[in-house]
Amino acid sequence: MTIDEILEMMDDLLDKSVTVPFSNKKCMVDSEKIREYIDNIRYHLPTEIKRAKEMVADRSEIIEDAGHRAEQIIKEAEERAKVLVSEDEIVKRAREAADEITSQAQTMDLSIRHAMTDKLNATLSEAEKSLTKALNEIRAMQEAVKAAEKA
Repeated sequence: MTIDEILEMMDDLLDKSVTVPFSNKKCMVDSEKIREYIDNIRYHLPTEIKRAKEMVADRSEIIEDAGHRAEQIIKEAEERAKVLVSEDEIVKRAREAADEITSQAQTMDLSIRHAMTDKLNATLSEAEKSLTKALNEIRAMQEAVKAAEKA
């Protein structure tokens, strides 16, 4: 029997009670029945209170667990954000390094091309001088041969 049921029975007892004439809504009730109901309330009250306390404790525990879980989720999210920021920073630095290396490589390529062109021009110029000298010597020999043939 619950406290609500006992209170309902007390309410029924009052509804069925006889009013005292000339007493301004006063009534007579069975005092033994009322005492029995009150004793039942006292007997059941600790159980009801215990259940209410358990519910409050469960509620508090659930709220506390939810708070801890929320803190854990926030902490994990913050750590993940740090990792993502760190990874983003690493990618940014890697891109900067790659751009720097590419720029240096292009500068070196241009420098090597200029040096190679200069060296090739110098070599070709030397070859031209040697060939011109050889050609002049060949022409001189041809003239010497022609002159010797005429003489």
